[in-house]
Amino acid sequence: MNNVERHQLIIKKIEKNGHVSVVDLCAELQVSSVTIRKDLQFLEDEGMLHRTHGGATSVNPYQKDRPINEKALLHADAKERIGWEAAKLVEPNDSIIIASGTTMQFFARQIVPQEHLTVITSAINVTMELIKHDTVDIIQLGGPVRKTSSSIMGSYAEALLGDFFCSKLFLGVDGIDADFGITTTNAQEALLNRKMMESVHKVIVLADFSKFDRKSLGKIADLVKIDMIISDNIPLKYQQLCDNLGIEYKVC
Repeated sequence: MNNVERHQLIIKKIEKNGHVSVVDLCAELQVSSVTIRKDLQFLEDEGMLHRTHGGATSVNPYQKDRPINEKALLHADAKERIGWEAAKLVEPNDSIIIASGTTMQFFARQIVPQEHLTVITSAINVTMELIKHDTVDIIQLGGPVRKTSSSIMGSYAEALLGDFFCSKLFLGVDGIDADFGITTTNAQEALLNRKMMESVHKVIVLADFSKFDRKSLGKIADLVKIDMIISDNIPLKYQQLCDNLGIEYKVC
């Protein structure tokens, strides 16, 4: 099999399965790993795939930052369903933390407080969604504004969180990776999210299907540190991983 034939076969496998493994390709094509890696490098240079550790995928596994208006349009139906499911977990007289992100805005929009609710948030768009409710007390964290996520970050917000402890954190992420954990595109925001996790009894991650098998710049925590994932579609390997780690999950 010549170079062109190998490249065609790799592309077909990527289109069918979404990913390929160097080990599997070596066994099937009876060539060395050096040859396969050169093939993958060539195809990546041509913009036909994205190389990963041990293989390649059709989707860029590295999640980059995007403006909030652009992110709000991505997978909007899925985010709305996730928001509805998450809103069911908000209890009367609850005290919760809501992190930043467009999924958090969809979630805040679905909250209909039956009784008193206290919300601590770094997200300006979440505050604007909840400010219309008379029964919701909002504690807006202060500090520098990150415009791409319409949120607050930095040491002032981190310090203020040290004075509170809440029942639940609803956390949006940019990436969920089986080995690396949950991540966001901004390192300072990752630190704030980590501080939020220290200030609650239960950590609930809200993430649409596109966030799985993705990594971003700032690591928030290992998967073992979270308690629940709510998503519109959780890959089987992550369902199995959640079962092994004792993480609850809901698919909506």
